[in-house]
Amino acid sequence: MLEKREWASLIPHAGTMCLLDEVMDWDATRLHARSASHLRPDNPLRADGMLHAVNLCEYAAQAMAVHGALRGRQAGGPAQPGLLVALRDVVLRVERIDDLPRRLQVHVECLIAMPGSLQYGFRVEHRGSLLASGRAAVMLQQGR
Repeated sequence: MLEKREWASLIPHAGTMCLLDEVMDWDATRLHARSASHLRPDNPLRADGMLHAVNLCEYAAQAMAVHGALRGRQAGGPAQPGLLVALRDVVLRVERIDDLPRRLQVHVECLIAMPGSLQYGFRVEHRGSLLASGRAAVMLQQGR
């Protein structure tokens, strides 16, 4: 397990916008993170007094950023900054997430890694139930 202090400085998300709390496990292709930030009243993604399930895509995107940063650190250098450019096959099984009492389990898997882009699959669970799943395309910013 990696606590937030061990990886938070590796990604651009800071303060309350850094949604993940800890990395439970990771390897070259996968990462499993946990978060209870959906319960916090100061969650910056809240709208109309609630946190909509579509925000689970941001939780997954941040897990992808952490995964890329950890891979970069393991390879001896920084990760290339990336931009989320597409979400595909997203399935949301709930409408809101702020009323879920336990931590979210965020799982990402790098499906394709090319020099300028990455493809990830993701799923977010709560107490063993699937909340969201999908795929994401990330374009890497060259020369940074």
